[in-house]
Amino acid sequence: MVRIGIVTISDRASAGTYDDLSGPAIEAWLRRVITSPWDPRRLIIPDGLVSVRDCLRLLSDEEQLDLILTSGGTGPAPRDLTPEALAEVIEKPLPGFGEAMRSASLAEVPTAILSRQEAGVRGRTLIIALPGKPAAIATCLNAVFAAVPYCLDLIGAGRIETDPALISAFRPKGA
Repeated sequence: MVRIGIVTISDRASAGTYDDLSGPAIEAWLRRVITSPWDPRRLIIPDGLVSVRDCLRLLSDEEQLDLILTSGGTGPAPRDLTPEALAEVIEKPLPGFGEAMRSASLAEVPTAILSRQEAGVRGRTLIIALPGKPAAIATCLNAVFAAVPYCLDLIGAGRIETDPALISAFRPKGA
């Protein structure tokens, strides 16, 4: 069974002063699209380099999750440090994910150029940093998720199958 981390990065949501909307949006999107068995691990943590870095290390190294999707902390505000934390955690950057997510988002809002979404691999874990707004999360996942199952195959993580009517996972013939 594939283990997926869903990490909301928000000072307000982690303090309980703001309802977490992005974590449930990610989980709902995944439940619609993934057809194979999977187990979610949901967390809400504060913004900041250390909190994000340590959480990602815990989930990838100790809990050995296959996929981690973060939400929030990708903008230019002073506490938005998710990309900086990712830079300390990932071993292999996958810049195409960020490029595709920003491109899809720019088709909807001009401020998408301010977002710093990205992705990378740590060991056998794929980590994707998504924006914090639920509508932007769906846009970004729609833009990149077709590549996620094969990426997981390549890094030796768990296998994900998707509903081809929603997301047609790409795998080369014979893979």
